[in-house]
Amino acid sequence: MPPSLDGTWWWPIAAAATVIHCSAMAAWIPVRRFRLVYPAVVVGCGAAVVVMADLALYAFTLIGLTVGLLPTRARLTRWSHEINRGVTRERYDWPPSHLVFCVVCVVGAALAAMASTR
Repeated sequence: MPPSLDGTWWWPIAAAATVIHCSAMAAWIPVRRFRLVYPAVVVGCGAAVVVMADLALYAFTLIGLTVGLLPTRARLTRWSHEINRGVTRERYDWPPSHLVFCVVCVVGAALAAMASTR
């Protein structure tokens, strides 16, 4: 993003990032309660980020989180179906490579947000 991007453009970008992320999570975790509550949580936490930091940071990191969770989407879907059937596990094992990829995507997106607003 160019540094000269007008501040009014960040609102539609943040709204689009929210819709994309919540839609992806609803597809990956097909639980009705999750689909109802998660968007409210994302918007509430996003409002706190906007107040404390920057709108660009919210938009970039949300897209970074969506991209970071791509490798884990099949596991999330499988686990949510198991939970719906009543299967409980003692642990849900995340592959370390998936976790590292997610962290790298979110941190990289946050750094890109900081670089884009300067």
